[in-house]
Amino acid sequence: MPGRVLEMNPLLAGIDDVAIDSNGRFKYILCKVYQDGARDDFKFIVRGTAQAEFHADIYDHLDSFLEDIGLTCECLGGGKIEHNPEAKSIMVFGLSQGYGKADHTITVRLLQEKYPDYTSITWSDD
Repeated sequence: MPGRVLEMNPLLAGIDDVAIDSNGRFKYILCKVYQDGARDDFKFIVRGTAQAEFHADIYDHLDSFLEDIGLTCECLGGGKIEHNPEAKSIMVFGLSQGYGKADHTITVRLLQEKYPDYTSITWSDD
């Protein structure tokens, strides 16, 4: 279920697919982003940080930023990420109490594109 980004839509193309902390264990959300009124042209993005106490904190920050540039964001779920750059590994797992479980397979695909030199990017339902 990959997102579609049309080359002619610079707003969507200008949004990073992945923005997560460089190290550690933290909450993350998977979102669908599209330009207002154009739900068929979208992309999936992953956002995660240890600075967020709740998944909603990540969403609120992202939604505010995107709204300011004319984009709409839907949270598709969340979970946790354990990022170990020294071992070149990322583990995706868990769920968000508020948003439910993200489709970790989409998240892993986006992480693999962002970190092609990593040796292990996996997910678990645990």
